[in-house]
Amino acid sequence: MKRLFLYCNVFVFSLILVVLAVDWHVKTSTEKQLYDHLDTIPHRKVGLLLGTSKYAIGGKVNLYYKYRIEAAAKLFHSNKVEYILVSGDNGTKHYDEPTKMKKDLLSQGIPEDRIVLDYAGFRTLDSVVRANEVFLLSGYTVISQQFHNERAVFLGKHYQHEAIGFNAQGVSYSYGMRVQLREYLARVKMVIDLLVGVKPKFLGEQMPIG
Repeated sequence: MKRLFLYCNVFVFSLILVVLAVDWHVKTSTEKQLYDHLDTIPHRKVGLLLGTSKYAIGGKVNLYYKYRIEAAAKLFHSNKVEYILVSGDNGTKHYDEPTKMKKDLLSQGIPEDRIVLDYAGFRTLDSVVRANEVFLLSGYTVISQQFHNERAVFLGKHYQHEAIGFNAQGVSYSYGMRVQLREYLARVKMVIDLLVGVKPKFLGEQMPIG
């Protein structure tokens, strides 16, 4: 029993080290590609807005969603991007992230002909790969919160895209604790997916933007 207990402790400790090492590697390898301010971020033709649910548990507007919409509008109106590619989950007819986001982008004064929807952005990996292989983007600005941008830009660099990220306003740790803790596991899963060569659920016909 003592030996079993020791093995379990070693396994748990090793797992924690792996998680922390992956997190550190993702952060440090993308920090130069992430921007917080409009006056320093380079121009890109397209901003890749990563989807999320509009409403949180309890029916209130999800702050992650709200701040991403605001960040996309700021980029567009500052002429830092010319188009917004909204990539989100439309897995069923009752759940459609891209269409909801488009509606709110329109309310922020972004013209309809400058908004492109990707209904098959089921995961960040799908969104990043499809940006290049379906929408033919070699470079783009990812729009999400910093922790999410780090992972998306890491994926973009892996696939040799010229990806940068604009950090939307973050949320308090108490508000987003579950999401931010889940991010540690999402990063480990991302590395495993890249190692085994996981592909997007759908690709399909090429649709160049602009």
